[in-house]
Amino acid sequence: MTDRKHFTPAAQALAELASVLDPAGIITAPADMAPYLREWRDKYAGAAAAVLRPRSVEAISAIMKIANRHGLGLVPQSGNTGLVGGQIAFDAERQFVVNLSRLNAIRAVDPAGYTMTVESGAILRNVQEAAAAVDRLFPLSLGSEGSCQIGGTISSNAGGTGALAYGTMRDLVLGLEVVLPNGDILHGLNRLRKDNTGYDLKNLFIGAEGTLGIVTAAVLKLFPHPRGRQVGFLGFADTDRIAAFYTRAQAHGGASLTAFEVMPRIGIEFLTRHVAGARDPLATPHDWYVLIEIASEQSIEEAQRRMMALVADGIEAEEIADGTLAASEAQRQHLWFLRHEMSGCQKPEGGSIKHDISVPVAALPGFLTEAAAAATAFIPGARPVPFGHWGDGNIHFNVSQPVGMDQAAFLSQWEVMNDLIHSIVTAHGGSISAEHGIGVMKRESLVKVKDPVALGLMRQIKAMLDPNGIMNPGKVL
Repeated sequence: MTDRKHFTPAAQALAELASVLDPAGIITAPADMAPYLREWRDKYAGAAAAVLRPRSVEAISAIMKIANRHGLGLVPQSGNTGLVGGQIAFDAERQFVVNLSRLNAIRAVDPAGYTMTVESGAILRNVQEAAAAVDRLFPLSLGSEGSCQIGGTISSNAGGTGALAYGTMRDLVLGLEVVLPNGDILHGLNRLRKDNTGYDLKNLFIGAEGTLGIVTAAVLKLFPHPRGRQVGFLGFADTDRIAAFYTRAQAHGGASLTAFEVMPRIGIEFLTRHVAGARDPLATPHDWYVLIEIASEQSIEEAQRRMMALVADGIEAEEIADGTLAASEAQRQHLWFLRHEMSGCQKPEGGSIKHDISVPVAALPGFLTEAAAAATAFIPGARPVPFGHWGDGNIHFNVSQPVGMDQAAFLSQWEVMNDLIHSIVTAHGGSISAEHGIGVMKRESLVKVKDPVALGLMRQIKAMLDPNGIMNPGKVL
């Protein structure tokens, strides 16, 4: 009897794709596909008919046309560092993963125009280093910057620790090249700072999580490279004092204030317990900590002067309880190391229920108090670990399981805990997804909190650009 698998839409599509992609561009062996089908936290284990690894824009265009012809779903994937399952396929018969890692060239760097043009598979750290090589700064900085790729940061509108001064990816992109679901290529690699010739189409695709097309390249904004940075690590008794000091820092530092990151005491305890090389920067424990950075385009001495004056004022006003300033580049890197490891250090403590939220900055103290009380009332012994970007109102409100509780039993409460925390977020006028996106994890939550008219417009745009629904099925909408 003839194997019916040879007549499936996926099999027919793969036969056509063999003339489009080289042998390394099509992966079908289960063991070889496995790394592309599981996200790093092990929350989602996916399935796909194949993993496709194109090396050109033209190949992606051909993939789109073939997928449309056979009614197959395409799941765009960059570095597979996403946190909401948006990069994972879930259908072994009718979905392909389209991994962009081989489309990784830095096409051009223009230091005079303060731009660079890069492909979607370029690793963020490589982009940062290419900018630094011509004495320019690409300011996006994430804990996953050694593995995340530009396409993913665009599709999720990533923010990171530099968003306070430089904005999110939406603010850092001048132009995009995008392959549309029908295979057409949008040639939008615009390097202009001003262009009012119609709709700003690039913003349809930034933050769309691969549901409207595949971003293949981008023109990114560059900035002057600071001549000096000063980092401080400060202890606080409560979040009201952090709020007061942040207001002071904004007034004092202005554009030179490049980071204002908050961490709780329990996070420092997790770091020193589980992360090799992590040291508590302060001799005395405090309930809260802030990592603050001031940059100067003139000199390190100017950055140090501004920081010392600001911290002195904060101590005199009884906002800061204790602190230390980095006295060397090694110390500066260690303080940032602590911040970047804040997420990973929670995994050895067992299950962790995640929330990537934002509220108005003025609402942060109230939100943090209410959310922590609600989480521990719902699950006694639960350990909130809220940390993140105070300066733009974005908190990663993670909740670690109680000591000794069964991990599966704790994680079974994920959706209920999400609803609880998200209700507090919306009461404060916030967002349930500040920078990670919606993916599959927050799809049902989005319907509960998003304006119905906005959702309707999103669905109309999706239907217009992707009438056959091939792009990232089951994600966002």
